[in-house]
Amino acid sequence: MRPVRRKSLTFRLTVLFAAASTVVLLVLGLIVAESVEHHFEEQDMEALTGKLELIRHALAKVHSSKDLAAIPQQMDDSLIGHHGLVVAVKGPDGRTLFATEDAPFPQRLLDRVKTPEAERPYVWQVDDQLSFRGIVAEAPTGVQAWPPAVVAVATDISHHRSFMDSFMKTLWLVVIGGTLATGLLGWFAARRGLAPLREMKRRATEVSAQRLDQRLPVDAVPVELAELAESLNDMLARLEESFKRLSDFSSDLAHELRTPVSNLMTQTQVALSKTRSSTEYREVLESNCEEFERLSRMISDMLFLAKSENGLIVPGQESFDLADEVTALFDFYGALAEENGVTLRLEGSGLVTGDRLMLRRAIGNLLSNALRYTPVGGRIVVTVSVVRDSADADTIHLAVENTGEPIPPEHLSRLFDRFYRVDASRRHSGDGAGLGLAITRSILRSHGGDIEGRTGEGSNIFEMWIPTLIVTPRSTD
Repeated sequence: MRPVRRKSLTFRLTVLFAAASTVVLLVLGLIVAESVEHHFEEQDMEALTGKLELIRHALAKVHSSKDLAAIPQQMDDSLIGHHGLVVAVKGPDGRTLFATEDAPFPQRLLDRVKTPEAERPYVWQVDDQLSFRGIVAEAPTGVQAWPPAVVAVATDISHHRSFMDSFMKTLWLVVIGGTLATGLLGWFAARRGLAPLREMKRRATEVSAQRLDQRLPVDAVPVELAELAESLNDMLARLEESFKRLSDFSSDLAHELRTPVSNLMTQTQVALSKTRSSTEYREVLESNCEEFERLSRMISDMLFLAKSENGLIVPGQESFDLADEVTALFDFYGALAEENGVTLRLEGSGLVTGDRLMLRRAIGNLLSNALRYTPVGGRIVVTVSVVRDSADADTIHLAVENTGEPIPPEHLSRLFDRFYRVDASRRHSGDGAGLGLAITRSILRSHGGDIEGRTGEGSNIFEMWIPTLIVTPRSTD
């Protein structure tokens, strides 16, 4: 089944312009036609009522049968010069006193004489050629004992009908011509008005994975499309940045995996190069096991990040004091800190609801990172406090500050990217793979919080926010 082809915007606008012009011309033409028809009717009624009053005046002067016999001559005299006017007068006895030769008054009109519609215009047609508009009325004579006469007056409106027929034909020709002309002009206007869209389409087709720096022309489009172009440009900028980070991530991942794999291959090849003792083979296997553990941790961390970013990690709901977790981590890292001459200090506490193990891992990553880059004799201070956010809700604030070389500002925004390292001088020979801060941010965001890094005077500070309930200030060294 072939898909239905959608109509273009140019076609739709053209049809809309043509339809609008057709409606306007048609309505305007019908209004004019109605006005002309009403004008003709007023003219005819003015002539008919005038002639009716003249006949009534003549009949009012009739006081005898002799006067009644003179009515036909008076009617002939009064109709001189009134072409197209027909009259019929029936006397009190019902006899026709006067009637023009072509007085085709229908019986339906004469029957209206004693009804309220008597003097309202009535239109009829004769032989499909002649059209008349007429009225009928009673006309009292001067003899009160006589019943009133019946007077019917009509005028030929065939020329009016002919004019209106010609007018309607002309109207339809104007409507059809106007529709075609407006449709053609609308097509040109739509094509010209939509030219910026075609330019945007052309520019968009030039965007590819190798040319993500291309942008849509904002200044060359109308105001109505400028916001759309700016939004698309912002989207392209985000895509370019995401693609760049993805490329960097792929490169870093390959680099991180290459080192342990290369170590495994080298050690295995050396071990197999000649016959060795069981002790030597055991040493090689132990070394390989360490590399496998490193690969396993890296893969587990990558899997955790992938699940977290896709909403597959659901934190537990447990209320606990965050300071207790920091204290437990101080006990864990205490020996290493003492060996490096680093002082650990905790200030404040706070109650949170979340996953205890995940939050302990997040804080542990920050402490491990701080210990790695704190010089001998330095200090690490963990501060827990409660702050009021913009929504007027309590949020726990945990800051890990360590003395040492400040991180350059241009690197702060990328510290939480996977495998990102500031520079070679900050690389460490330990087991870190550059995923700790990325995992920390994922954990906090899964709890509705966030993290950011900043520098102080001779120190680096990592601040995290988590929804909290209560706080009990305290300080321990």
